[in-house]
Amino acid sequence: MKSVFRIVVLAALVAVGVWLWTVWFPSPEKIVRQRLATVARLASFATDEGPLARLADAENLAGCFSTNVEVDLDVPGRFQITMLGRDEVTQTAATARSMVSSLNVKFLDVNVTLGPDKRSAVADFTVEARVGGDQDMIVQEMKFTLQKIGGQWLITRVGTIRTLSILNFELRRAPSIVSA
Repeated sequence: MKSVFRIVVLAALVAVGVWLWTVWFPSPEKIVRQRLATVARLASFATDEGPLARLADAENLAGCFSTNVEVDLDVPGRFQITMLGRDEVTQTAATARSMVSSLNVKFLDVNVTLGPDKRSAVADFTVEARVGGDQDMIVQEMKFTLQKIGGQWLITRVGTIRTLSILNFELRRAPSIVSA
């Protein structure tokens, strides 16, 4: 009976030790996922958010990006924007917060692929965004490249994944080239 009790206690201690190890030393993939969750949270804002809070969140959002980040967003029928550098990300985030009443951003189906060096990662996922006062939801496939810089996982590149439905949308909008 004593030996069974000792085995149960030992197994519990090992389980707690493994759990503590994963809490204190999370895997790079888990850290990247946490970074992406932070980006989605900071990109979102409510109508009742004050101007100082909006500016602070725009600054905090830009802090998730490297100083030389490259952003190339193309949402057909909505907007196309290219940004180079963290300062442009800050300005664009602050401008967007002043132009729309609210924004709710979610990253769905996140797939993280770590580089062989475990210091770089690529994340592809679906962005689901709802702009306050707008009936339609924005749904877009995205790809983020992250690099571990100074002990932090920072986003170095953001791009839109051009899906087949986007290409079909562009083909329908293009003028016909058929000649008689």
